[in-house]
Amino acid sequence: MELPEFAPGLGSRVELTVTDADTAQALGSGDVPVLATPRVLALAEAATVAATARQLPGGLTTVGTRAEVEHRAPTPVGHRVVAQATLARQDGRTLIFEVTVHDGADLVAEVRVERVVLDRRRFIAKALGDE
Repeated sequence: MELPEFAPGLGSRVELTVTDADTAQALGSGDVPVLATPRVLALAEAATVAATARQLPGGLTTVGTRAEVEHRAPTPVGHRVVAQATLARQDGRTLIFEVTVHDGADLVAEVRVERVVLDRRRFIAKALGDE
């Protein structure tokens, strides 16, 4: 497998308007009607996936292997949040992203996400026990 090289600074952004389904109450991570931390993480990972998607050669993908989330502020239903992922560095097959999540001018969360580049077919076969 030939590894693609990704330049530091590579990035992408994704947006979400918070609904009842995105809240801590709905996801079971708390009992308050605000954006849930697991949903913040999913949004951050979506931004990292989008950052590399167009540059990955066919047959390769990335999977998340580690994340650190610092959820700093609540976001109520109806508000829009934007996750901006930026590649900090590549270490072999590992991509390390810094992600910020904002609600307008307010910083909602900072997330560090590590993803690994791998062969998609082999990964799925291993997951299904076919390898």
